[in-house]
Amino acid sequence: MAAFIQKLFKSRKTKATSSSNSQAKPEAKQPAEVDQRNELRETQQQQLTNTPEQSVLATLAVDGVTAAIRLEAAKGLHDEALLQHVQKNSKGRDKSVYQTVRQSLQRLREQQAREAATRQRVNDLVAQAKDQASSENTKLFKARLEALQEQWQAVKDDASSEQSQHFLEAVHACQKRLQQIEHAQQEEAREQEQARQRTETLELLKNTLTDLKQQDANDLPSPSALDALQKTQENRWLEATRDTHVEKSEQKTYEQQMQTLRSCLNAVRWLAQEKDTLTALAQAAESGEATDEHRTKATELLQQLEWPAELSQPAALVQVRRLTGKRQAPKQNEGQREKQQEIASKLKSALPELEAALEARQFKESKQLFKTAQNLYQQLDHGHRKNLQARMQLLTGQFRELSDWQGFATEPKQIALCEQMEYLAEQPMDPEAKAERIKELQGEWRNLGGSSDRTLWTRFKAASDLAYEPCKAYFEAKSDLKQANLDKRKAICDELSNFLDNADWASIDWKAIERIYQTARQEWKEAWPVDFRNNRSVQKQFDELLKRLEQPLDEERKKNEALKQSIVERAQGLIDHEPLQEAMDQAKSLQAEWTSIGITRHREDRKMWQAFRKACDQIFARREAQRTEQQHASQLADQAAQEVLSQYQSIDADADETILSEARQAIQPLSNQPLSPAIKEQVQQLKQKLNRAAELKKFQQTVSDWQAFVSDKVEQKLASETAPKHWFNLVNAAGPINGRDLAIRAEILTGTPTPEQDQPRRMEIQVQRLSDGMGSTDNASPTQELEKLVALWCLHPDVEDTSAENAERLKQALTSLTQTS
Repeated sequence: MAAFIQKLFKSRKTKATSSSNSQAKPEAKQPAEVDQRNELRETQQQQLTNTPEQSVLATLAVDGVTAAIRLEAAKGLHDEALLQHVQKNSKGRDKSVYQTVRQSLQRLREQQAREAATRQRVNDLVAQAKDQASSENTKLFKARLEALQEQWQAVKDDASSEQSQHFLEAVHACQKRLQQIEHAQQEEAREQEQARQRTETLELLKNTLTDLKQQDANDLPSPSALDALQKTQENRWLEATRDTHVEKSEQKTYEQQMQTLRSCLNAVRWLAQEKDTLTALAQAAESGEATDEHRTKATELLQQLEWPAELSQPAALVQVRRLTGKRQAPKQNEGQREKQQEIASKLKSALPELEAALEARQFKESKQLFKTAQNLYQQLDHGHRKNLQARMQLLTGQFRELSDWQGFATEPKQIALCEQMEYLAEQPMDPEAKAERIKELQGEWRNLGGSSDRTLWTRFKAASDLAYEPCKAYFEAKSDLKQANLDKRKAICDELSNFLDNADWASIDWKAIERIYQTARQEWKEAWPVDFRNNRSVQKQFDELLKRLEQPLDEERKKNEALKQSIVERAQGLIDHEPLQEAMDQAKSLQAEWTSIGITRHREDRKMWQAFRKACDQIFARREAQRTEQQHASQLADQAAQEVLSQYQSIDADADETILSEARQAIQPLSNQPLSPAIKEQVQQLKQKLNRAAELKKFQQTVSDWQAFVSDKVEQKLASETAPKHWFNLVNAAGPINGRDLAIRAEILTGTPTPEQDQPRRMEIQVQRLSDGMGSTDNASPTQELEKLVALWCLHPDVEDTSAENAERLKQALTSLTQTS
């Protein structure tokens, strides 16, 4: 009621302010209305303080008693649909509420846009990580991976657990790939360095041998210098060939050069050792006083060493060779020649095997083959030896090198194994672990090929026996445990057999069966150790029972896999299905159906799940493509709509009817276009504006017709049949009325000023209207009431004082009505 009174008086602009204030007392005469309003305000304030629901806030924001209540309720809203509802209902009614909810909607949409952008960023990073893991481009691989991880840190809190898992899996694959790349690079660098070391070793050996050939016999290097060179280059070559591929030709070149160097080193050593003897024999030969004893000594001396062809012979050695002279080899009979040829043939057959074993660095095999070849070589005479001498010397050098390397490599390790075994014997350890460690050390000893040093082996064996002493009692006690475990395994077999004999496979819980299968295997493993011999039959029974249990499980798995494969095929069939919404709905149904299917094999299930997921992704990707297409269509429609809006946005109600008609025709097709919400709202506002302009023009014409009827009544030109027919219904129920009162009532309704002399009468009519309104249910609008006043003026038979002055006041009030509308 108070709001109605406020609205009734807000447009009054009279000079009699004091008179109006003095007559405002009737408002204070309604305490019930004031109490009711205050009670409603307190109730709404109480609702606000009790953290109301969003729907309650929306109601208060629209229907709150005071502007403060409405504004406070609007500030508490954050539901998008309710914000839109309040915005629509507060437009034109409450500017503060309208602006508040509009800003809230804008912030909400900006937040949604940010969240959508973040989700898209998360998806992009997951896809980039997966691409990185499978990419063949290894350039800047580590830098790109670090950049991805750094970007992920900014969005990881907004990612779902599944997205995080996919990203971490991809990063793990990338890191594994990175390790492989770095390892490959390190291996490549190591192999390049080893190749360089081998090349330099071969070059050094070649240069050294060349220098030795060119040097005079009296200027040969010392044995210690050659020995140091040989050992350093042997170690260098071992390191340069460790854990890498070496071409056979390169290895052979090294072995030939190293063998030649060893021959030269042996020759220089021999020459240094036998220098005095050679000198004495050379002097005897030169003086011509050589005896048979001198010649025998010279022969024995020269048999000790075959002087290498690469070195020039010292003068003393030449004299000694002359001293020995040439001897005629004794003739052999036919049987001896055949035997020598047979031995030579066996040796030639054995040498390729020895060469292969030496190239493979197989010490045990090489040792046996070399011993056989040496025995055969010793049985040959000088003539047959001569053809195989160079080859045997090369193989002897290779075997000596392998033997030296084997001893050099294994002896420190064998000493270390002895020390470890002695330390183990002193440690108080779990017998199982101790026995296992003893076996490991014994295995390592065997892998080293044993030892030719009997002292080392005796030391290792004594330490092993001492370490194993505490384990004997333990393993004797363990025999009882083995029997208990065997009994437990028999019980497991009995339980499985009983279950299989009584199982109802038609209504069985397959997941429970799978658990039984896993539990049986687990408990079987836990029942350890057992006696191997006694366990054979029980193990056989257990294996057969597992097969019986596994057979129906496999059948069920295969059946379920067929069902899932069917789902995959149906999902793949939906990739191009139309309409799209139906395809998405069916895909969701298939996902639910997938989860309801029972047990399957993990690997097969994983493959089918990947295929199913891929098909679903393709289906829902179509929706994204469709949305993109719709956005493009919306952009085009917005552009066309903005052209129309820019052309007619400034149109007003005073515009010509032709322009208004053109604007309505131009905006009509836009209703069916896929406009964005903002543009659609602008189009709707323009349409409402045009409709209001049309209604205003129609209303102005109606008021003009009413004014004409009023004038015709004064001039007594009005024909009752020309008046609207429904006016007669408005007039019939009315009693006698004065024309001046009609004019005053019209001025009250439109807020038009009333002449000074009629002010008292106006106040009386206002009070009367207020009294009549409190008991009336008639909710007629001011326009309808004015129309009734005009109908009474024109058609009421008992109307009085329809003078020109009153007619002019009535017409002026009607004119004021069109201006306020």
